[in-house]
Amino acid sequence: MGAEHRSEINLSGPALVALLQAVLARGADFRFRASGSSMHPFIRDGDILVISPLPARGPAPGQVIAYRQAQSGGLVVHRLVGRLGGDWLLRGDNATGKAGETVATGDLLGVVSSIERNGARRRMGLGPERQLLAWLSRSGRLVPLIQLLRCLK
Repeated sequence: MGAEHRSEINLSGPALVALLQAVLARGADFRFRASGSSMHPFIRDGDILVISPLPARGPAPGQVIAYRQAQSGGLVVHRLVGRLGGDWLLRGDNATGKAGETVATGDLLGVVSSIERNGARRRMGLGPERQLLAWLSRSGRLVPLIQLLRCLK
C-alpha cells in the first residue's frame, strides 16, 4: 500500500462552523488548519488544530476554545480568560489592552486538544501553564511579556 493520502477542503465562516458542530455532535475530534495571528506565538498561521468536544463539566480558565462569533457567524479560536455574568470572556494571546470578547455558552463549540506545527505536536499553551497565560492575557500583560522575552534572546 502507498502512503496515506489526505486531502483538504477549504471552508470558512458559517460553513466551517456547521461542519465543526456536526463532527463534534458525534463525539469526534475535528482537525483544521488555523489562519491568522491572534493566538501567536502559541498558535501560528498554518498550524493544524484538533478541536475536541467541550468537557461535560464545561470549559476551564486558560483552555483554548473554538467558538462561533455572534456577529459574523464565523469560527474563532481564543483563550478563555474569565467569566462576565453568565457569559465567557475570550481573547487572543496576541491581543493588546485588556478587552476581550464576551461569548454566550451556546456559541462555545469545542476545546483545542492538540496543535501540530511542521509535523510535530506542540503542547505549550495547552498544559498547566494555560491558567497563568489566561491571567496574563486578561490583565494585559501577556503581549508585553512575550515582546520582552523576544528582546532578551
